[in-house]
Amino acid sequence: MDGFDVAVGAFGLSVTAAIFALVHRDAIGQEISRPRLWAAIAAVPFLLGVGLYLFAPAPMTGVIMTANTGIVLYTFEREIASESDEDDGEPVEPGTLPNQK
Repeated sequence: MDGFDVAVGAFGLSVTAAIFALVHRDAIGQEISRPRLWAAIAAVPFLLGVGLYLFAPAPMTGVIMTANTGIVLYTFEREIASESDEDDGEPVEPGTLPNQK
């Protein structure tokens, strides 16, 4: 490993910690259940993407898709949680779409 790989690894670890902290804080603020779980769901794929970049001969598009997966999943959950608050205050049932009665 050269100095660039070490810098990418250190940057990846610090960004992973920042993603975990920001998603956890946001999930608490949005009153989303299990904020630590959602923070881990958002942060771990990013760390996995950094690991793929450093240690596996994976195509760059696969690395980017892996790194973004957790953040995208949390964004969908956040949108669903905020829509249920706007409509009638009732939580959305699993397996149903918002606004579906």
